Amino acid sequence: MAEISWPWQYNFPPFFTIQPHSETRAKQLEAWQQLIALYLKTNKQSTIDIRESQNSPLFNNSSINRKLTAEAILTILEDMAKSGKAAPVDKSKNVWEVYWHSLDEWGNMIYNWASANGMNNSVCTLFELREGENSVGEEFHGLDTNILIKALKSLEVKGKCELMEFDDNQGVKFF
Repeated sequence: MAEISWPWQYNFPPFFTIQPHSETRAKQLEAWQQLIALYLKTNKQSTIDIRESQNSPLFNNSSINRKLTAEAILTILEDMAKSGKAAPVDKSKNVWEVYWHSLDEWGNMIYNWASANGMNNSVCTLFELREGENSVGEEFHGLDTNILIKALKSLEVKGKCELMEFDDNQGVKFF
């Protein structure tokens, strides 16, 4: 588990209770969103399972004996979803994908990398993008496959690439 520097709010007990006052609540939700994104990015994770997450150090500060309730975590994730920073994976809203970059930002990052590496008009497998030697050091290296595909679909809509399937493999052709 990679170590992050926790914001001051993390050691402030009221941070672990969703605040009723609208302005305070808005600032609190924003702080939680930044913390969640930082934590997941640092640990190269992209999903949160609300049922298991209460034991995660992210939502459970044992040094002050405070943890977020499942309802509070859901409130924060639903707020993130409004700005395209998260999306439920299941109908019961227990499992969520969290995007520390928007899908458009991921897509642009991948497209800029492909262009800079002379990959336009050539096919690249999703494996090469996620785990290939050429993408080591890129922020999208090791990105969750589902999020990678959604980011590429956002590029496809803009006419910058085409997703393909061949021999049980998935690839993308950049334009």
